Amino acid sequence: MATPGVGAAAQPTPAISAAIFQQDCFSARQKIFTLAPKFYFYDVQGNALAFLRKKVFTLKDEIRVFTDETQSMELLHIKARKIIDWGTAFDVTDSINHQRVGALKRKGWKSIMRKEWIIMDANDQEIGRIQEDSLFLAMVRRFFTNLIPQSYTFDIGGQHIGTAKQNWNFFVPRMKVDFTGDPARRLDRRLAAAAIVLLMAVEGRQQQFD
Repeated sequence: MATPGVGAAAQPTPAISAAIFQQDCFSARQKIFTLAPKFYFYDVQGNALAFLRKKVFTLKDEIRVFTDETQSMELLHIKARKIIDWGTAFDVTDSINHQRVGALKRKGWKSIMRKEWIIMDANDQEIGRIQEDSLFLAMVRRFFTNLIPQSYTFDIGGQHIGTAKQNWNFFVPRMKVDFTGDPARRLDRRLAAAAIVLLMAVEGRQQQFD
């Protein structure tokens, strides 16, 4: 009788993947009437997928995403490389598998006119971009009114693969995310989730000063 593990290649342990990283469509909602902003993620059926509470009064942005408000299981760790820098990169780590997923970098001063982010892989190679819907609407939001909901497009290798669109509701800020244009999952859904976190938590905060 063959001895287990002898004469056959050992099979690697499959990586654990949370439900939020299996979604092509989901939504994110912010609860604003709290001391520290809270964010919730839901699937299209309304089932809760993830939760985060944004720390306030910190010099360096560091965000941890959990499965729920008990914060018993951490899913993602997102950390800025520099202190108070509009153009810093945010490293994204899978907290379950202890794996560096990639990074997201804000285009600094260029984003003052039209918000733009660079998507990087685990080796810091640029693989795509996130960009505000149009320069015209971006200018209207900056100089006339920020009541126009923001919309972002995601591109990988120059190909449009998804969108993230705000609703117009001051009391319940929400963003609907659609990556059905990326059936091959060229964009790691962990990076996608981290991008939505940053668009809501970091860009949302910056929008107050636009």
